[in-house]
Amino acid sequence: MNLEAISHTFETVPGLSITLETGKLARQADGAVLLRQGNTLLLATVVAAKEAREGQDFFPLTVEYREKFASTGRFPGGFLKREGRPSDHEVLVSRLIDRALRPLFPEDYFCEVQVFVQLVSADPHTQPDALAGLAASAALAVSDIPFNGPISEVRVAKIDGKLVINPVAEDLERSTIDMIVAGSAKNILMVEGEMKEISEAEMVEAIAFAHEAIKVQCQAQLDLAARVEKAQVKREIDAFPHNEELRSRMRSELYDKIYTVFSGNTAKHERRDAIKAIKDEFKAQFSEEELEEIAPLISKYYGDLEWEAARNMTLSTRKRLDGRALDEVRPIWIEPDYLPSAHGSALFTRGETQSLTTVTLGTKLDEQLIDQPRNQGTERFLLHYNFPPFSTGEAKPMRGVSRREIGHGNLAQRALKNTLKEADKNPYTVRIVSDILESNGSSSMATVCAGSLALHDAGIKLKHHVSGIAMGLITDNSGNYAILSDILGDEDHLGDMDFKVCGSANGITACQMDIKVDGLSMQILTEALDQARRGRLHILNKMIEAQPAPREDYKDFVPRIERIEIHKDFIGAVIGPGGKIIQDIQATTNTIITIEEVDGKGIVEIASSDKAGIQAALTRIKGITAVPEVGDVYPAKVVSNVDFGSFVEFLPGKQGLVHISELAWERVAKSDDVVKVGDVIEVKLIGVDEKTGKFKLSRKVLLPKPERAEKDRAPRVEKEKPATPNEN
Repeated sequence: MNLEAISHTFETVPGLSITLETGKLARQADGAVLLRQGNTLLLATVVAAKEAREGQDFFPLTVEYREKFASTGRFPGGFLKREGRPSDHEVLVSRLIDRALRPLFPEDYFCEVQVFVQLVSADPHTQPDALAGLAASAALAVSDIPFNGPISEVRVAKIDGKLVINPVAEDLERSTIDMIVAGSAKNILMVEGEMKEISEAEMVEAIAFAHEAIKVQCQAQLDLAARVEKAQVKREIDAFPHNEELRSRMRSELYDKIYTVFSGNTAKHERRDAIKAIKDEFKAQFSEEELEEIAPLISKYYGDLEWEAARNMTLSTRKRLDGRALDEVRPIWIEPDYLPSAHGSALFTRGETQSLTTVTLGTKLDEQLIDQPRNQGTERFLLHYNFPPFSTGEAKPMRGVSRREIGHGNLAQRALKNTLKEADKNPYTVRIVSDILESNGSSSMATVCAGSLALHDAGIKLKHHVSGIAMGLITDNSGNYAILSDILGDEDHLGDMDFKVCGSANGITACQMDIKVDGLSMQILTEALDQARRGRLHILNKMIEAQPAPREDYKDFVPRIERIEIHKDFIGAVIGPGGKIIQDIQATTNTIITIEEVDGKGIVEIASSDKAGIQAALTRIKGITAVPEVGDVYPAKVVSNVDFGSFVEFLPGKQGLVHISELAWERVAKSDDVVKVGDVIEVKLIGVDEKTGKFKLSRKVLLPKPERAEKDRAPRVEKEKPATPNEN
């Protein structure tokens, strides 16, 4: 049987050819597309349940992205030698796809949907994360699953001052922008990336540039889907069993009460308790039998009323749920150096959101190992974000790190890492941990602020302080909108946008934007960025007041690290056979020593909180790696005496011979008469044997040359001059 595929090839930008193929692989999935760019192949599949579960009142979408080790011809690490749980990188790419797809499924579509994208072949120059969203959307496009797409994603970078779509990985090192942008043919849906202190105008320009490429990719999906018979008729959505009489009754009885609560300038739990009390009072009118049938409808309609009342209140009064103006930032409290035993710490509180952040400084041994199909190496700048249930007053099981925690931590890490001053010279592995102790929106942005403060407290030099602010948006069908600065949790839940912007006074360093409506105009985006800049600067001023500059020196108990370069040929000599020498140095000096070869040089790092120990280790290593030069003087320890002289160790691991004739000016019968084994003497290097490389040393040249006594001198005999002819 010959399986024929339907394929469509197009160019996102000139010279960048992509092929979408369907009908050959994974034919039992509701939709499957193989995306090919060069030697990079992504297989995207999508499957949806035929019916929603009974009582289902939310959309259960699961998005998974995986990279196969076989795609790069590698074995997985570990004992089992098979792919395990998803890496942080795979989780982050899954989130990129999810956040772009989710807003475009029909509102009342509650059937379970699973999207699965696999990297099955990898080209080292092509970055698959920028293609995964296109592959996933294409799989939906060729299926019969209801979806208001297509959408697509591209990476936009600014390399040598020029905007580039989906650049090769090597060029990103020179880029001032690394951003993934997702959108439909009409609007932008999602943005995430890091920047090197760019302006708001540059960011808007980059997003607009990316959108042009997205439009091309969306059209390519439509062209492919037009040739797939299955995609021509989408499934009908099972109508949600609405009760219009109940909906109308709830609106007339409850809307004004909810609106009044939202207008009351209340705190988070007070507001939620008041909202819950209104709902409970309404439900009390029904019997248990009635509630068994209509409770899901009450919850849905009540949520709709909350959504409508909060938005209408904000748009009509231009005030927020807590009474703030649209562009007002909540009160800020900052306490740097909050934990006395941490290398660096800061407590950052903004309204009802609080982050306690620590910085720990470690050695090269503390680096995080990265073992992924396309990426192997180490990471020396880590940021971990923890969001325990108590931070929102809830009792929930804690089952490992959530995808949300990974995503928020990654955003904060990207916001801070590019601001390290002379990052290439920083000898430390840096770990930042943000523990959210209280949350009412913008906890990831509190992490950025607290992280910057804690780095300063640890003595890590930053180019500038970095702050973050989360922006929201509320719109209506008539074109009215309100842009909100420093949003609350309820404003995130009930609003249309969550746009996190991080940066210094000089520009933006990272961003993350999710749109819950069908797109965002460039006008609103520009206004949101300008309002975010004003809020970010306000927060920065508060941070600078609390901690204007990094510590001049690290805290006393922080390990110091000295870094020296040695010739690569000496690496083995420092390590010694079986690590014997380096282990002895560490044990006797109470230090931690690491050595690696970089660019043909040996990089040695010595870490200890004891400065004397570091100096002792440095002395020993410099001794091992020193190159003896003729004419230099060294202290030397006598190792052995032989008939023809004494062998001495004048540098660690380097021995030479002091010939018996070089021990003293006077005649020496036996070496033992002058020096004993274990004595330390001064010697001078007087030569190196060209054939054997052996060192020739002298002791006597450093001693005063003795004058011979008169009595020891032979009498001077005058020779008789021969007679001259004249004398004769």
